[in-house]
This record gives sequence, structure tokens and C-alpha cells, in this order.
Amino acid sequence: MRLLRIGMDGDIIIRESPINLDHQSLLESLDLDGCGAIVSFLGITRGIDNGVQIYRLEFDAWQDKLGDVLHGLATEAIDKFSVKKIAMSHRTGSVEPGENIVSIHVASPHRKEAFLACEWLIDELKKQAPIWKKEVSETGEMWKAGLG
Repeated sequence: MRLLRIGMDGDIIIRESPINLDHQSLLESLDLDGCGAIVSFLGITRGIDNGVQIYRLEFDAWQDKLGDVLHGLATEAIDKFSVKKIAMSHRTGSVEPGENIVSIHVASPHRKEAFLACEWLIDELKKQAPIWKKEVSETGEMWKAGLG
């Protein structure tokens, strides 16, 4: 597990083991002073995608760059949407159906900004984070296009 602090803004955790506990502990780690809303996103592995049985997803990452990219996204979201705190966790390695992949929490004085920031974060994470995903299914193995 790699834990990266974003100052008073929250945490970023990158780990190979399940993040079930991280999801709740990340949420509880946020200093909510001045906040009136928390918006959370939890991405999980689907067991079936387009009628095909998924056995697992395998995530590989450029570990030396991943923390910096996630930190940059969190900092940008705080500036762009005027939210107060962000905490994120992303798995690497093998992730079974029903297991958590990514957890994002955004705390803000107002809900609208928290929703916008959370949506922007997951979209940008998928575009920018140096994470690659291989899907292992009943039809074989396939690297999914793009990052995230």
C-alpha cells in the first residue's frame, strides 16, 4: 500500500489488497470543517459485461507516477470546483467481481460543487491516471483501450 497525503485536503491510497475498509476510513479521515456535503463514488468490478462473464480485472500502474497524477487531479478539482477536501483510493493487481476498484470522496460547503467535482475526478482519473486494465472473461483476456 502507498499512502500519499495531500496536506489538509485528504488522502490518496494506492494498494493491491481490497479497499473495502479504505472506502470507509477515507471517508472518516476527512476534516469536514466548513462542509455541508460529501459526495462519494465507489467503482466496483462487474461480474457480467455485455452478456459476457467477467472473471477478474487486472490493473497495472506506473507506480512512480500514479500518486503524482492523482494528487494533481485532487488539487485541480479543489481549485476548479471550490471544494474543501478530497480522498481517493485505487486498486492495482487482480480485482474480482463485486470488489471495489476505486473510491473517491469529495467534501464541500455545497452539494452541487461536490457532485461536479466527483464526476470530474472519476472522468479525469480514467483519462489521465497511468493505470491499465486487462479484462479476464469467459471469452479470453483483453487489455481495455486507454488509461484507467
